[in-house]
Amino acid sequence: MNKPKLILAGGSGFLGKELTRHFDALGWEVVVFTRRPSQAGAGAREVVWDGETIGDWTRELEGAAAVVNLSGRSVDCRYTPANRRIIIDSRVKPTRILGEAIARCERPSPVWLNASSATIYRHTFGTPWDESGTDFTPTPAVHDEFSLEVIHAWENAFNNAMTPQTRKIALRTTLVLGHARNSVFPVLCRLARFGLGGRMGSGNQFVSWLHQADFCRAVEWLIAHDDIRGPVNLATPNPLPNRDMMRLFRELVGAPIGLPATEWMLEIGAFFLRTETELILKSRRVVPGKLLASGFEFQFSAMRDALHDLTKGA
Repeated sequence: MNKPKLILAGGSGFLGKELTRHFDALGWEVVVFTRRPSQAGAGAREVVWDGETIGDWTRELEGAAAVVNLSGRSVDCRYTPANRRIIIDSRVKPTRILGEAIARCERPSPVWLNASSATIYRHTFGTPWDESGTDFTPTPAVHDEFSLEVIHAWENAFNNAMTPQTRKIALRTTLVLGHARNSVFPVLCRLARFGLGGRMGSGNQFVSWLHQADFCRAVEWLIAHDDIRGPVNLATPNPLPNRDMMRLFRELVGAPIGLPATEWMLEIGAFFLRTETELILKSRRVVPGKLLASGFEFQFSAMRDALHDLTKGA
């Protein structure tokens, strides 16, 4: 019997490698579309594409069981005009060309999952947002105007793709906790060990998050459940304030204190680290309405449990 084939476009990063391991263990054939071969890791077959033009890579789409597009330049940078253009193009162009290629297939994939971001929802300390939320108003105080511009362009390109035989899901992903070298988990562990694991800004801003294992399990679930479509929040049901998250990291590494970082400190630090404070200061209080309604059960719904599990696997 032929293995079911998973196409991972832009799958050579942290989340792509986790999905490769997960689906390879399930017995799937994983094909990674990449600009830079030899980056995807074990368990995947790599196919070169440029993310912009039709090429030989399109043959791999025929008969694929699922397509997952994770393409996109990291937003962990300064939002200079040049970087803004790269961030938008690196998301919109691959989405458009995938839509065009799927539309040309004689045997198109039954499902296409496209990366997006839960940052689309309005900054809030109140009622959490599930997928029924439609208030995408920017909040100048947390400088999220550009992020919303990116997500709207990204999701519009996805929604406008004419693929009537293919179910489409926009993965509005939150903070994924995992082992990747420069991902949030090891970075916050280092800060806490150095005594810098205090609240960031007011510390009241909510953090929505997901363990890397539940990210992979959720993708598997969404592929299998053909009644789910449209935007889906990939987050646990339990977002928590930044001050509580940092306390858990201090407990994890045995740090008795953690110096707080005021907003002006964060602005200075972001300048020298070539990043933006919006990634820290925006209150993202997001919950997984569709996943819960469909019966999905999280392996790690409490952050303390998630952090201890990641420590064991480090």
